[in-house]
Amino acid sequence: MANGKEIKRRIKSIKNTWKITKAMELISTVKMKKAQDLALEKKSYMRSILEVFLWISDSLSESKFFSKQNIWWKTLWIIITSNKWLCWGYNINVMKKVSQYMKENTDETIDFIAVGKRWSQFVWRTWNTIVADFSHDFSDNIDLYFAKSISRLIQEKFLSPEYSKIVVFYNHYINTIKQVPVAREFLPLTKVGIEMYFKQVFGEDFYDEKVQTRNEVKKTDYTIEPSKAEVLNELLPMLIDSMFYDMLIEAKASEHSSRMIAMKNAKDNANKYASKLTLAYNKARQAAITKEVSEIVSWVESMKE
Repeated sequence: MANGKEIKRRIKSIKNTWKITKAMELISTVKMKKAQDLALEKKSYMRSILEVFLWISDSLSESKFFSKQNIWWKTLWIIITSNKWLCWGYNINVMKKVSQYMKENTDETIDFIAVGKRWSQFVWRTWNTIVADFSHDFSDNIDLYFAKSISRLIQEKFLSPEYSKIVVFYNHYINTIKQVPVAREFLPLTKVGIEMYFKQVFGEDFYDEKVQTRNEVKKTDYTIEPSKAEVLNELLPMLIDSMFYDMLIEAKASEHSSRMIAMKNAKDNANKYASKLTLAYNKARQAAITKEVSEIVSWVESMKE
């Protein structure tokens, strides 16, 4: 067993670790709450887009975003990871999802867009092709302009004759404890995919209620100006921007939740280990005192003789 001085030094080190992990847990909690607030703030905007979308949904198949642009099976993957570690299995889960999807689609030629240093570093090491890297600008304070810059690049790449499919990999935030890695086929759009997205944002009951209201109102003949096609061409890029913005917020909320849980576990483990070391220190100290008392008693008895 280590002596009392060594145990005391280790206890001090563990307590310092406890303080650091507790601070990081609190910071991650605040950042996670901020990401949740951002997700709630955009709901009113998405509600307006939903209402317009329901009116023109019959014309969706006419959009250029609903058809593959070429016969070449080349895809563009956008991987959203973190810029930092210490977030439990957050990055590992995304990479596992990428690996699984890659095994299921072995006939695809793949290029990458990296959002997060953890993936960009991996791609550079494996000599894969990165079309763009947004990792340096990917911060905790996500704004719509940053999301729009990536989204518009994605749309441009899809409308070019180079890529036939766009897939986004990220962690979907369910609650503080649970985040699920997702491989979402982002483009080309499908009516079912957009409906699922709106149901995910608002819930199935709210979406069905809006559909029912639309069907009742549609009994009256309305004229949409300038035309459904023109409204559709303006609306869909905005919808795609908002969907990608939502993915970034979900990813950030998942990252902060994972880091918060990781730091909480580290803090609790540090506290348990410090308690064990304190008990060991007290036992060592008690043993040393008992030994000293025994030596004194023995010395006194020997003097009597």
